[in-house]
This record gives sequence, structure tokens and C-alpha cells, in this order.
Amino acid sequence: MLKYIVPRFLLVFLSIETILQETTIYRRRQKLREMKDGVDLGGAYEATLGRIKAQGREKAKLGMAVLMWVSHSRRPLYVDEICYAMAIRIGSSDLDSDDIPAISTLLSCCQGLVTMDQGGTSVRLIHFTLQEFLCRHPDLFDRAHSTMAETCLTYLNFRHIKDLSTGPSHDPRGTPFLEYSSLYWGTHMRMEPSDRAKAFALDLLDQFDGHISANFLWESIRGELPFYCYPGSEPFSALHCISYFGITELANALIKMNRWNVNQRDSVGMTPLIWAARYGREEVVRLFLRDKDIQPDQEDANSRRTAFS
Repeated sequence: MLKYIVPRFLLVFLSIETILQETTIYRRRQKLREMKDGVDLGGAYEATLGRIKAQGREKAKLGMAVLMWVSHSRRPLYVDEICYAMAIRIGSSDLDSDDIPAISTLLSCCQGLVTMDQGGTSVRLIHFTLQEFLCRHPDLFDRAHSTMAETCLTYLNFRHIKDLSTGPSHDPRGTPFLEYSSLYWGTHMRMEPSDRAKAFALDLLDQFDGHISANFLWESIRGELPFYCYPGSEPFSALHCISYFGITELANALIKMNRWNVNQRDSVGMTPLIWAARYGREEVVRLFLRDKDIQPDQEDANSRRTAFS
């Protein structure tokens, strides 16, 4: 029952907001007459998006960017994460802390379509029906996933991020966008690759073994592995990373560089080919099998299973 009650109240809220945006009594009465009994949430969402786009140029741009990130992120975004994401200028060499917007500004620019959870720690769309509406209108956002990949990679290539120690003493409070960027840049890029993202990714992968994002990604992946995978001392290399994400164009570029052994085991004894097979990255698997040096029957060091077993 709640599923049907909430949209009704949401419709009333958005309709009232639409009327109150008019500047005179005459215009408000006119808008009220235009809203017939048959208006639905889709119409209310369209009207609200119209208000977002009718704001000043920067506010409209910010409001749509926030909607894009909240609706396309791979997990709910924390407040600091969305604020930092909005401050990153794609292709820049570092972050200007004075350019980080306040969460109140972001919410205001979204005209009520984005809100914070009850604890005030993360942001979300006002209702699941808005997610459904946005999915039916993909043309609202231009190259959403490639933009997000480019943003994450720009952040990971910032000078102050590259200079971070990979030791356990890192304080995450000063780098709130580091975890999301490290874990999901490859997912966004696989979904919608771009030439610019490829260039940024190659910059990151060139020093991946000593980059703090490798630690974040590896710790996350370890949680997905079976209990029988015991860590060793070999690194989770750039080639392992790309095999895990399944980005064929990058895997091809790394193989051609001939810097990484295509049969190298990582710290849990798995080769790049095993990672690609494990996560169903078919095109990357085919790419490895065309390499003259590949050993497809090589077993991982823990379960003694090959890529195709």
C-alpha cells in the first residue's frame, strides 16, 4: 500500500512546487488551471526538470550533473563524495578546495528531486519512480558513464592523490572521493568508453603498482573471493586490474606495451586470464588467447583451477 501512497503525496508536493515557482498570482492561477486531474508523476518530473534547466546557467548545469551522478552511480554516494565530484574539472591537474560546493547548494539546484537520507550521510533520488523516469529518458544526460569515468580518472591522476602513501596510515577524511573513484572508474569506462578516458586511464596504469587506488581496489576485490584464496606477496598489477574490469581497449594497449607478463600471478595466485574468465570478460579472454605467450592451462596457486575450469 505504501508504494502507491507515497507517489500520491510526492505528486502533490511537486505540483505545489511547480505552482509556487510562478512569480505572480495570475501566473499561479494559470498554472493551477493547466494542471488537470489526469497529471501523473511523469508530468510532474518533467515540469521539475524544466525548472532546473530554467535556472541560471551554472545552477542548471550543477542540478543536472547531480541528478546524473545520483542516478548513475554504482552505489549510493556519500555527501562529501557528491560535493567533491561536482568540483572536479575533467582534465585538470589538481583540485581547488574553494570550488567544492556546499550540499545545500546542490540540493537547491535539484529543485527537490534529490534529498539526503535520514542520517544525513548520503544522497538519493526523492523516490524510486524518479529513477524509473530517468531510465526511460536517457537523452537527458550526455555520455553519463564516460563523463563519470573521466571525472574519477582525473581525480586519481591529481598530483596530491599520486603522492599519497600506500601504507596503512592514510586518513580517508582528506580524500572522500578516493574510494569511489578507485573502485568504479573501470566499471563506468567499460559501460561507455571514450578516447579521453583511455588517455587518463593509461596515465593511471603507468604507475598503478605504486598508486593508492590499487590498494582500495584490491581490498574491495578480496572481499569477493572464496575463503580458500590466501594472499601472497605478488602485486595486483595494472594488467590484472584491466582484466578484472574487462576493458578490452585498455587490455590491448597494455599487452602491446609488453611491460607486464601476461601469465603473471597476483597475490592470490591468479593470472590476468583467470580474472577475465572469472568475471565473464569474453572479449578480454579472446584477446589474451591470441597472444603467442599466453599459457591458458596455467592453474591459480590456491584452488589449482585453470581459467576455463
